[in-house]
Amino acid sequence: MSLSIGTKAPAFSLPATDGREIRLDDLKGRKVVLYFYPKDNTSGCTLEAQNFQALRKDFAAADTEIVGVSPDSLKSHDKFRAKYGLDFALASDEARTMLEAYGVWTQKSMFGHKYMGVERTTVLIDREGNVARVWNKVKVPGHAEEVLEAAKALE
Repeated sequence: MSLSIGTKAPAFSLPATDGREIRLDDLKGRKVVLYFYPKDNTSGCTLEAQNFQALRKDFAAADTEIVGVSPDSLKSHDKFRAKYGLDFALASDEARTMLEAYGVWTQKSMFGHKYMGVERTTVLIDREGNVARVWNKVKVPGHAEEVLEAAKALE
């Protein structure tokens, strides 16, 4: 399933770091960046998290919540956050329910071997809970800055 601009973002409720439960309904009224990434502590995922962290205050000034989502466990997320000083929520979708609802749990291929995994994707959700923008097959360099500009432009 691919997300369409202007449609309701799929509802979700996931356990997150700091003992939080992240629910889309609870974020209504704020803009939300959901960035889906394959795995904690890998080079691309670490750089992406660090880039969002570096712009954390700018996202907050734009009234935009950042939530990272992967199939990793909360224990893994907690270690990842502590290691890199991340102060935004990381949600765990070990059952892959949300990942599938957002269309980011896909067949991938490496060296001819096919497997299922997370396609690096970012979704910007507006204050009413609608999909405002989608970035598929994200390339990390410059991505967080592009998302910030889109969030600032969205009112």
